[in-house]
Amino acid sequence: MYNKLIQNIQPLGFMWPTANPFIFCVHHQDKYPRGNEEMGPDTSLAGRYLGQDFTLKDGWRMYHGERVPGFPAHPHRGFETVTIVLEGFVDHSDSHGAAGRYGMGDVQWMTAGSGLQHCEMFPLINKSSENPLELFQIWLNLPKKNKFCDPHFKMLWAESIPLIQHKDSQGKQTQVKLYSGHLEDARAPAPAPDSWAASPENGVNIWTIKMDAGARWTLPATHAEKHRTIYFYKGSEIRLGGMEVTSYKAIDLMADQDAIIECQHEDGYFLLLEAMPINEPVVQHGPFVMNTQQEIHQAFADYRQTQFGGWPWARHDNVHAREEGRFAKYKEGNVERPENNQGS
Repeated sequence: MYNKLIQNIQPLGFMWPTANPFIFCVHHQDKYPRGNEEMGPDTSLAGRYLGQDFTLKDGWRMYHGERVPGFPAHPHRGFETVTIVLEGFVDHSDSHGAAGRYGMGDVQWMTAGSGLQHCEMFPLINKSSENPLELFQIWLNLPKKNKFCDPHFKMLWAESIPLIQHKDSQGKQTQVKLYSGHLEDARAPAPAPDSWAASPENGVNIWTIKMDAGARWTLPATHAEKHRTIYFYKGSEIRLGGMEVTSYKAIDLMADQDAIIECQHEDGYFLLLEAMPINEPVVQHGPFVMNTQQEIHQAFADYRQTQFGGWPWARHDNVHAREEGRFAKYKEGNVERPENNQGS
């Protein structure tokens, strides 16, 4: 499909289509029940394919978790994960001894670089009420020169995320949160230092957008060579580029043109990913993203030999104490907490 603005429209599935330098995007939304003593679901797990539970049963999934939902220890090399948690909490632990709990608007920016293991568990902290979870995880490629950089993670706490609010001529509001890049006079917190997003000329913008029903807003033009995709993941219908587009679609846009979005009958929710491409070969196999097949083979060999530093935690599905608030403990030993901490 092609017109002067829209290059392509695709339906969204569990994994969303992406364009270079983005290599993976997924939207997790699970309505978890109240938690038990282990911070797992306080209900029967019978009938679930534990260890590989991706079926939305009763409104939630265990994913690779067997007692707590989430993703127990697994390796990565050659790219970054950007995890935006809109609701609920994620517990991070990694092979360098770093750890954290983040959620309710926080973002973790993790550079796998030369290789590490980490687990991402979804602790069900509340024992007396439900534990809804909603997050995006985005994989951002690293250029060849940074594929073997030191692994690193940093937190972009919710309190530091800029929010742009715009009212149109009818008083209808559009809100834009900036997790990477800039809009108007606002700029997102700095990403990890070896990221493709660390260089402003690469124009990596990661935003969420919420539009009131009936709102009209213009996504401004940018560099013509950028890959620009807007994911319309919740709402009813928008008018864009002279076309009516229903929800749950990925829309690839020409980046060098203003895109006027008119939200129709319900509030609209969007994720924007755009950036200059990394013009290098991409070879991906499971958790490794490199430039050649030989480098993929080497990644598997290195992992078998070194375990990317081993696993210093008692469990591969490590979770932190229920009473912990939001925190980040870095491999150097320093601990960081957001200014307005909120936890259990």
